[in-house]
Amino acid sequence: MFRFLPESPNLKLRLWAPLISAGLLIIFFTEFTAGQQKSPFEDLPPNIRILTHFGERAVWSPDGTKIAFVHRTLGDAFEVEVQSGEIRCLTCEFNHPGLFRVHYLPNGDYVLVGPAEANDSDNARWNESELWVLTIDLSDPPIRLHQKLNEGIATSRVAPLIAWSESSNQYPDKIPEGVSRLMVAKVEIDEDLARLVEKRLVHEAKWPECWLEAQDFRFNDSELIFSCYQPEGESEVMGVNLNNGEVINYTKSPEVYDEPEGIFPDGEYTTVECDLQNDKGDHFIDIWKLKLDGKGKDYTRLTFFSDHDGFKASNPTISPDGKRMAFQIAKSKDEAGIGYGILLFEFEE
Repeated sequence: MFRFLPESPNLKLRLWAPLISAGLLIIFFTEFTAGQQKSPFEDLPPNIRILTHFGERAVWSPDGTKIAFVHRTLGDAFEVEVQSGEIRCLTCEFNHPGLFRVHYLPNGDYVLVGPAEANDSDNARWNESELWVLTIDLSDPPIRLHQKLNEGIATSRVAPLIAWSESSNQYPDKIPEGVSRLMVAKVEIDEDLARLVEKRLVHEAKWPECWLEAQDFRFNDSELIFSCYQPEGESEVMGVNLNNGEVINYTKSPEVYDEPEGIFPDGEYTTVECDLQNDKGDHFIDIWKLKLDGKGKDYTRLTFFSDHDGFKASNPTISPDGKRMAFQIAKSKDEAGIGYGILLFEFEE
């Protein structure tokens, strides 16, 4: 469990870790581009700029002025001011085994994803990750919600509402093997207490039909957009109506890898990690914009990082005003979610 350590012996090392990561990133790109090929950093269009030289899994703050991220897998949570570029660590004052993700609630509080203890990173990610709440003032250590989950969560823009998936990986005693479930609940915070209330099951699937991951709410929290992972490394963009349970497949393209990641404020479009440009699978993705009209035809390509051998762009997130996108640069050989810096994409007016 998290413990507060005012003078953690690991604090200095952990504060230096992002700088070390940035240095390794520069070395990596220098070595990688020593030959004839340019890196994506050398070929950025004018509407994309580097925001940080380290970090992964960015999310926008509710007011659109900051972006939270983790500096590495099983790392610390950081926050960068978009305008000034000033970076602060959110969790370096707390002793913990590492985090996979950080999210915002509408009031600015944080939801963290990470294990209570981690002896093995794969086991921590796939079986032991839990939900924690860290209040916006950072005055107290994160509060454990005693809820395990599969990968990430969806957070509402308008209410303290979250969604996640849980599966037989996390709860083998209560969920049948190969089954994953989408869950929705409100986060209730009262001083130094936090809990999930009004928890309910909204959709269930069994492999190989689907392996579920919650992604985004839309239309005033009436629908939950989710990933339906399928065999042979494919994925579909789907949604479940939270009022009647109806499920819609928005892509209908089992031959294409489509994973929704960041929804636009009007709910009409989402960004997707997609291999439509090369049909090589989830290790060779770029970011596309998809209209959620149920036809699965209206795609617009936004990034071209996979055109450079060894690279991909991933984990997009859309600002509250819909004018900007944050995403990360990644290496195609790495596992999903690993990133080497946060970039900012400006949409044309």
